[in-house]
Amino acid sequence: MPFVEKLLMLIMAAQVLLTLGLLFWMGSERVPRVMRGEIPVADIAVERTAYPLKARLLSNSFDNQFQLPILFFVGALLALHLGAVTWVEAILALLFVVLRYVHAAIHVTTNRVEQRFAAYTLGLAVLCLFWLWLVFKILLAPSI
Repeated sequence: MPFVEKLLMLIMAAQVLLTLGLLFWMGSERVPRVMRGEIPVADIAVERTAYPLKARLLSNSFDNQFQLPILFFVGALLALHLGAVTWVEAILALLFVVLRYVHAAIHVTTNRVEQRFAAYTLGLAVLCLFWLWLVFKILLAPSI
């Protein structure tokens, strides 16, 4: 397997690591409170408002990892499947994942909406470039 394909897979793993890290961090904020009886299960069965702010921010950030990143994973898997991975895809993928980390960090700390929106928008732009480049390559390369 070429190095650049391995690199793309490691970048994908970094996105998975972010998602799992947020899941475990969220669990460490939620589960002990429920286990100690601070938050009744009935209060969280339908919505999250009973949780403290930090737990809600972590939950929202975790949920967000199932929005744009899904499009990233589909594109990355398509590139791997077609054998169409070059340094362009790897660099765009890395930029996207770095911006996801930045977005998540803002989300679970200061939660400054303007900064979070900027990180989200930059990530979206990089993801669009990733997909445009991939589609361009597929359409122009009959051997893929």
